[in-house]
Amino acid sequence: MAAICVFCASSRRLEQRWLDLATETGGEIARRGHTLVSGGGCVGMMGAVADGTRAAGGKTLGIIPQALVDLEVADRHADELVITEGMASRKTAMIDKSDAFITLPGGLGTLDELFEVWTTATLGMHRKPVVLLDVDGFYRGLRDWLDGLAGTAFVRSGAMDLLIVVDSVPAALDAVEKRLE
Repeated sequence: MAAICVFCASSRRLEQRWLDLATETGGEIARRGHTLVSGGGCVGMMGAVADGTRAAGGKTLGIIPQALVDLEVADRHADELVITEGMASRKTAMIDKSDAFITLPGGLGTLDELFEVWTTATLGMHRKPVVLLDVDGFYRGLRDWLDGLAGTAFVRSGAMDLLIVVDSVPAALDAVEKRLE
């Protein structure tokens, strides 16, 4: 089965529905026999997706920079916890150790991770599926902006085709599995 990296928010101040979405995502990853790769944190949606994976019997790999370990936000229950020097090396390790990527709602860090894996896919540096889970139109404004960029040739249409946009957790996993066949 696949190692699926989930990018999402690590904020402690989120509405319960976002934590529930992360928990559902983790559970679905585990039920389908995949391994979760995460940013290695134990808070916010990042903690919820890992907890959801383990609660459903799945394995978790957390990748976290030492600075965040020092802040005591590391997922100490991860089946494997990789500690990196910094954020850039964390992102590189997450990409290298993953077969696919699912982006849940999040902020700047989540967008940074999404754009990194999507950009490297458009450059042909990997052929791993990149899925954007757009629940309740969370990413609608971003998608409109990106469509505008594509319409003015700032983004190639082929790049837009590499971002798989879905609106449910089962659809996200279906998209990953279909692309990995």
